[in-house]
Amino acid sequence: MASEAIGRGFESLQARHFTDTESGPVRNYDLDFLKRFSLVIAFLVVVTLGLILLAHYLNGVIPAEVSPAAQQREQARIAPEGAVYAGATGAAAQAAASAAAQAAAASQVAYGGTMDGAVIFNNLCTGCHTSGAGGAPTLDPSHWSARIAQGTDVLYTHAIEGYTGPDGGVMPAKGGNPALTDDQVKATVDWMLSQI
Repeated sequence: MASEAIGRGFESLQARHFTDTESGPVRNYDLDFLKRFSLVIAFLVVVTLGLILLAHYLNGVIPAEVSPAAQQREQARIAPEGAVYAGATGAAAQAAASAAAQAAAASQVAYGGTMDGAVIFNNLCTGCHTSGAGGAPTLDPSHWSARIAQGTDVLYTHAIEGYTGPDGGVMPAKGGNPALTDDQVKATVDWMLSQI
């Protein structure tokens, strides 16, 4: 019974896929391929349209994120790493950025706000003023006689604002630590003068 059904199915397949021509039976592969290929393409079109409609629906259902915290995170993520300052507007922006950086540095006072010049000198100044690096005067009195003659206010100004001497010696502003207060720098200069 099953073999008869299989036999009839095979005969019907032969009847469908072979056509009689003068040269004999020829199988029509191209027509069969085009039918199946068209079905596959139609299926893919239906799936694509379904996905487009689903995406459109989901876009309308899910609300846009308007959280200020999320917006701030996004702005921080896409912000440029640096800035370019050009012209008068750029100079003003650069000055404002520098002032903001100095204010931020000043808010964190160095060395716990100590006014002990020895502590500040030993932690910050000793690197240059002990070895003479960068043309810095050591605590030798011969290095200081001309400097002391200018007065302590000049020494304070050079130590606070920075100074490049005629001999090429460089004193960075606040010894290179902007977190020092002006009073801490003055206390350190006073301590250094007391050691000479």
